[in-house]
Amino acid sequence: MFWPGREAELDGVAALLAEQPEPLAALPRFGALVRRLVDADPVGAAVAPEVPAVFVRDTVEVCRALAEALAEAGGAPAVALGDGARALWSGAKELLRQATYYEMKKRAGVVGEHGLGPVLTDLAGRRPALRVHLVGHSFGARVVSFSLRAVPDGARHVKSLTLLQGAFSHYAFSERLPHDRRRGGALGGLQRRVDGPVVACHSAHDSALRVFYPLASRMAGDSAGLLGFDERWGAVGHGGVQAVPGAPRLSLEAALRGGLPEAGCVSVDAGSVVCRGGAPSGAHSDICHEELARIVVGAGRMGR
Repeated sequence: MFWPGREAELDGVAALLAEQPEPLAALPRFGALVRRLVDADPVGAAVAPEVPAVFVRDTVEVCRALAEALAEAGGAPAVALGDGARALWSGAKELLRQATYYEMKKRAGVVGEHGLGPVLTDLAGRRPALRVHLVGHSFGARVVSFSLRAVPDGARHVKSLTLLQGAFSHYAFSERLPHDRRRGGALGGLQRRVDGPVVACHSAHDSALRVFYPLASRMAGDSAGLLGFDERWGAVGHGGVQAVPGAPRLSLEAALRGGLPEAGCVSVDAGSVVCRGGAPSGAHSDICHEELARIVVGAGRMGR
């Protein structure tokens, strides 16, 4: 179960979404249930600083902002037009999706750093000739990338890392963030722990990463507020690796024709094949293509 032990909260959320009563009266109750799901209770206890502000602000305000953002993306009726109550409940559904995103994001990083990474390092210690090729899609790309945190400096067992529509920041591997030069990305410089290339396949046709990933990421309590798109919130699976000096950017055709770099980050625009899919995710899961399989093989320098 996604939230074990939270059956009562989930039943309450499901009932409110099914009934959709008068939102100004019911949304505060809905928000309280969602806060319990993500362990963010602003009443009687301090909220951990890493809990996104979207879960602790006024629920009606948040749902209105979410509905307006979805309307801009073509995914919900506008609050100011037509049925305002329906629009607010569309925002409430998005708030629940944000809760699932937040939970999956936390789990993916933890599983990668404290699960997959140590297992691979232990296995490499037992089998020194082991060659590990990591491939991940969406949050799976976050799992395999965060496993690098558990790879010791100087280790050579991870031979390639291929990210297919990765659902994490395009600044993750940067050692200096463009908007805050004092900080780096969550994985700043860790591409050096891969004895081969870190390949980020991306597509502009991925609506999940073009619209919904930034929608979630920009709600982490930043002073810019709930809305206000900018480059800080981009996903690596939408625009490739950013702010890593010397990281080449290739079309899929060029990567297949000329090959990939021997090491370091490289972005491959796979939009020529990762282009099919309907609302709301677009082409996010359109990854079953021979061309992408050839990228994985090329990144691993397999058959050489």
